[in-house]
Amino acid sequence: MTSPWQQAPNPAMLVRPADDGQPAIDAITAAVAELDDVRELPVAEHVERFEAVHAALTDALSKADNLLSATSAHRS
Repeated sequence: MTSPWQQAPNPAMLVRPADDGQPAIDAITAAVAELDDVRELPVAEHVERFEAVHAALTDALSKADNLLSATSAHRS
């Protein structure tokens, strides 16, 4: 038996609407884009930016995991 994180990611999971209606792939892209200008910010603001991006990525992963769980439950 393999754990869920050992399975290859399903790209279709990333294009399904997230709970708030935004596709997960767009949420990930937007979160990573927040790092584009981090070099322009004062160093004191880096941690806040990284934490915000981490929170957004964690949320997107959680939504994808919920979709995976729901999909698996329907197959059982």
